[in-house]
Amino acid sequence: MCLGIPGLIVAVHDPARKLAVVEIGGVKRMINIACIVDAEHPAEACVGDWVLVHVGFGMSRIDAEEAARTLDLLTRLGEVQAEIEAMRSSA
Repeated sequence: MCLGIPGLIVAVHDPARKLAVVEIGGVKRMINIACIVDAEHPAEACVGDWVLVHVGFGMSRIDAEEAARTLDLLTRLGEVQAEIEAMRSSA
């Protein structure tokens, strides 16, 4: 199953290449944020943004409330733990 998991952008590593660090369940990982940046919201402004992360890309920005609801639902479904373990093993 392919999931978009909410993650919090905690740092922008390389604004020119649109690379940022996202935290999901205590795990930090580099992702590409090209899909969520534009002239009005450049890479440097993304720290603190919640995004849906899928296969190493921040696919869309979401608000903190939606992120919390999604994480709660995924946790209840047992999917978050499996995805976090997969991230840890591939790091």
